[in-house]
Amino acid sequence: MSPVLAGVLQVLALVVALGLAYRPLGDHMAGVYSSTKHLRVEKWMYKAVGADPDRQMRWPAYLRGVLAFSAVSVLFLYLLQRLQGSLPGSLGFASIDPDQAFNTAASFVANTNWQSYYGEQAMGHVVQTGGLAVQNFVSAAVGMAVAVALVRGFARSRTGELGNFWSDLVRGVVRILLPIAVVGALLLVACGAIQNFAGIHEVGQFMGGSQQWNGGAVASQEAIKELGTNGGGYFNANSSHPFENPNGLSNLLEIFLILVIPFALTRTFGRMVGSLKQGYAILATMGVIWLGFTTLMMWTEFAHHGPAFDIAGGAMEGKETRFGIAGSSIFAVATTLTSTGAVNSFHSSYTGFGGGITMLGMQLGEIAPGGVGSGLYGMLVMAIIAVFIAGLMVGRTPEYLGKKIGTREIKLAACYILITPALVLCFTAAAMALPTPPHSMTNTGAHGFSEILYAYTSGANNNGSAFAGLNADTQWFNTTIGLAMLLGRFLPMVFILALAGSLAEQKPVPATVGTLGTHKPLFSGLLVGTILIITGLTYFPALALGPLAEGLAS
Repeated sequence: MSPVLAGVLQVLALVVALGLAYRPLGDHMAGVYSSTKHLRVEKWMYKAVGADPDRQMRWPAYLRGVLAFSAVSVLFLYLLQRLQGSLPGSLGFASIDPDQAFNTAASFVANTNWQSYYGEQAMGHVVQTGGLAVQNFVSAAVGMAVAVALVRGFARSRTGELGNFWSDLVRGVVRILLPIAVVGALLLVACGAIQNFAGIHEVGQFMGGSQQWNGGAVASQEAIKELGTNGGGYFNANSSHPFENPNGLSNLLEIFLILVIPFALTRTFGRMVGSLKQGYAILATMGVIWLGFTTLMMWTEFAHHGPAFDIAGGAMEGKETRFGIAGSSIFAVATTLTSTGAVNSFHSSYTGFGGGITMLGMQLGEIAPGGVGSGLYGMLVMAIIAVFIAGLMVGRTPEYLGKKIGTREIKLAACYILITPALVLCFTAAAMALPTPPHSMTNTGAHGFSEILYAYTSGANNNGSAFAGLNADTQWFNTTIGLAMLLGRFLPMVFILALAGSLAEQKPVPATVGTLGTHKPLFSGLLVGTILIITGLTYFPALALGPLAEGLAS
């Protein structure tokens, strides 16, 4: 079987698996967030935090819940790292330095999982399982809660109430993430991933010295890192490490876990707003972009020029032979079109255009299908912009799902779209202009610039992957990327929740013969075009200096 055919079959297998899971999972999540009943374990949690799960919140109260919970999470994770040297189960590792502890705390709470450290040489079992793995669950649940709040804004009328943050948070963890993650972890163990609390042990003598390996609860963390679109690995090699991702079957499973909730949330959206066709339109938009990027990536990486590439069958540098070009390309697109950031190959080793595709996937806003929650609310904002553009074309007040898109809604949507590019481009410009940060670049020229552009693109978009040639473990990068992650996560949520509150207060507008059919293929095509044009206008100059220049020169 040719490698290209193997790649096509892997894509088809993923599409079938995602199709089978789409309806039951989407309907289940809609039921979870619409239910008025509370499980016994959920009641214990509400009692522990002093929350009333039945009290409806307007958007300022919902936002205060998001920010308060996240602030406490950052503080807890920071202190856990700073005290690691005094905790049991630390495997003898010292406490984490202040700047790196801040960066890591911000990273995992923001659902980014950017890592400027070697996991197997820095974090013990307590920090890994009691800190990082816990944040993998709750940070994902926060994103899902915000997405559901926006969906309620479309579904509700003449009220500013968006639900209860604490109820949405707890249900997301208990009823959705935890059950799927348990099944995913068991499947990964069956594939060969490790799951234990063993310490550091020698595995043999190599070239006159010994090699040491860590044990750990790897499979359980790997499952939620992919399912929650988190991405932080137990080991520095991340999902290219055989303990985390042993073979081709586990690789497909991990890609499935990355994509299943973001795609299924479109069904949840359609169910909650009372029109499954609206969910299918958003699904079609996400699917077209994902398939398009996957095709481009595989074509770019299989293209070869010269005898070395001919022998390898394509650009194999930085890729695991267990997965090959196809498995690596599909994983790379899935992890950068979502906010996952896990890697089974090293993006810095991709071709110039291939590295640019991973970067562009993040710069789209990670909306195809995006992170858990963040992908859906990002796509809905783009849908609002597309409706607004269509309204300008025909001279009609734009409407979406029976809600008028007025001045307030457009301002909030515009702020959401602009904040992340502003963070990426301003921090990149500062890093290139100052004398010290460029010293962290392994490469010069266009690829060196791409390393820094990728780092801030990854941080501000809450992705977490990196061009590995950049040494980001410095005070400058730990601090600035940490700030980019926090601002890139929570400032957009302010605008999303304010938008949700504004929509929920409106009365529904009846559809007329002039209403744009947002459930039809025409609108999906308009939405795809809007996304690509906005991203191109925003990032093209920066991309031209980095991956495009490198790709054209090769």
